[in-house]
Formats: sequence, structure tokens, C-alpha cells
Amino acid sequence: MSNEHPPTVAEHTRTAFNEDWAATIVGLVLLALVLIGVIPTGLVP
Repeated sequence: MSNEHPPTVAEHTRTAFNEDWAATIVGLVLLALVLIGVIPTGLVP
């Protein structure tokens, strides 16, 4: 199996950018859940 069309730099950068934003959004959601009390503080180390 050969890779005839390797990803370009722009395609690779766009993927990393999306992963970074996804991680940021998940972190902010978890922080909000802790702050409003949905996740008890005993679960947070």
C-alpha cells in the first residue's frame, strides 16, 4: 500500500489546529461542570 498523495503542510496544520481547539473546549466544559457543581470536588485531585 503506497501513499500516492501525502498530506500537505496546510492539511496537517489544519488537523492539529482542530485537535487543539477540541481539547480546549473539552477542558473548558470540564471546568464549567466543576464550577457549577455537576462534578463533585472530591473527584478533582
